[in-house]
Parts: sequence; structure tokens; C-alpha cells
Amino acid sequence: MTQPLPHQAEAALAPVRTALLSAAAAEARELLERADREAGALIAEARDRARSLLEDARRQGERDGAAAARGIRARARGTARARELATRGRIYEDLRSRALARVREAWDATTRPADLGLLRSRARRVLGPDTEVTEAPGGGVVARLADRRADYTLEALTARAVDRLGAEVETLWSA
Repeated sequence: MTQPLPHQAEAALAPVRTALLSAAAAEARELLERADREAGALIAEARDRARSLLEDARRQGERDGAAAARGIRARARGTARARELATRGRIYEDLRSRALARVREAWDATTRPADLGLLRSRARRVLGPDTEVTEAPGGGVVARLADRRADYTLEALTARAVDRLGAEVETLWSA
């Protein structure tokens, strides 16, 4: 057990106690100030990092958005192109149908025998003199020789004539 100090010893130690308390308070203030500075630095660093992350996220979002927009535009162009080609195909088929109708109107009894004669001669020139030539139900002729065949039906002749128009047909949808 410790014995209490006499009153004189207590009085003599008072300046030492005051100095120790003053030093402890100063050290505590210094520790608190350092902790405040470190906390401030950590907060500033966290804010800088957060700003940097937000900026990176914004830039990534812009890149992702731009890529998505490019994809949407590409799909839209593809859809538009497919529709355009489908429309062109319908116009082309309509042209073929109309041309065939006009050819059939012109294929009448007065010119038919002469036209059949021309088609038979053409088939024999292409396939040979022994070619079997038959009149087609829709007009024109079909010719066969062994494994070879020549189609001179009104439908085939009209299709070939329209196909020979080539780029001129494009004026139908570019005007």
C-alpha cells in the first residue's frame, strides 16, 4: 500500500503536476489537430476519387451510349434497306406482270402462227434440227433435245426482256 504524501510534498509537486497536465493537454491538442488534418486529407482524397469515378463512369456511359446509338442506326439503315429492296422487288414483279399481260394481249390469232414459226426456228437453231418443239399452254414454245431445254414461252421471253432492261429499270424507283 502506498502511504499518502505529506502536505508539503504535495505542495512541492504541484508545479510538476501542472507542467505534466499542461504537456498532456498540449499533446492531446496536437493529436486532435493531426487527426483532424488526416481526416480532412482522407475526405479530400475520397472526394477526388469519387469525382474521378464519376467522370470515368460518365465517359464510359457516353461511349456505351454512342455504341448503342451506332447499333440502332445500323439496324435502322438495314431495316430501311430491306424495305427499299422489298419495294423494288414488288415494283419489278409488277413490271414483269404488266409486261406479260401486254405480250399476251398482243399474242393474237393473226400473228400467232408466224410468231410460233419464228420461235420454232429459233429453238432448232439453238438446240439442233432434231429438237422436239411443243406449243406452251400460256403461249410460246418449249424445246427439248436430249438433256437440253430451251424455254421460249411468253412468260420466259417477257422475263428475259425485262431483265435485259438492266439499270434502266431503276428509273422506276429513283425518279
